[in-house]
Amino acid sequence: MSVTTEQAAEWIRSGYVVIVPLEHGYSFVVDAFNHDAVRTMHVLRGVSSGVSAQVLIAGMQTAPGIVREISPDVKILMENFWPGLLSINLAPNSALAWDLGDGGVLGEISIRVPSSRFVLELLKLTGPLATASISPVGQGPTRILDSALQSKSEMIRICDEGELPQGPLSSILSVKGGRISMTRVGALSFEQLSAKVSGIAPSSDQKT
Repeated sequence: MSVTTEQAAEWIRSGYVVIVPLEHGYSFVVDAFNHDAVRTMHVLRGVSSGVSAQVLIAGMQTAPGIVREISPDVKILMENFWPGLLSINLAPNSALAWDLGDGGVLGEISIRVPSSRFVLELLKLTGPLATASISPVGQGPTRILDSALQSKSEMIRICDEGELPQGPLSSILSVKGGRISMTRVGALSFEQLSAKVSGIAPSSDQKT
């Protein structure tokens, strides 16, 4: 990749929407605290208001600053499956002045530590990044970038790593009222997660 993490970090600090390679698809990333950049990212993807972007962080040590509470069970899951394809939905820290696209009405944010080396190094320079797939809603991950993509908006900057490997989406856990439930089965199975923490409620498609 010809773009360095330092250059990408400078773009983000300047308010650009940057396309980066995650594990199995390209995604937009912006400064999570830059309201205009988050809004631009949603517009570029064609997402209406009321949808919250996910937040990428460099490590679990960042999580206590952006979410309200981390239970012992959630901490175990973070320790065992981060970096990796596990997204955890938690109540956000109400003291933070940010809007991820939902105006704060959803009462939760989805956080993850990615295993993409480039993005991990970028996060160490930028702090939390709001992210969304560059693929239109309902379509699979984009693994090869369109050479004309940047011309669609002067606010886009690109970090092209070539064709990305095919692979699963992240698994998603939701934490509400101390209860952990699986809302999407992806790279990690219910059995893998339950082996570390008992009492996780299975996703609806696993219930009999």
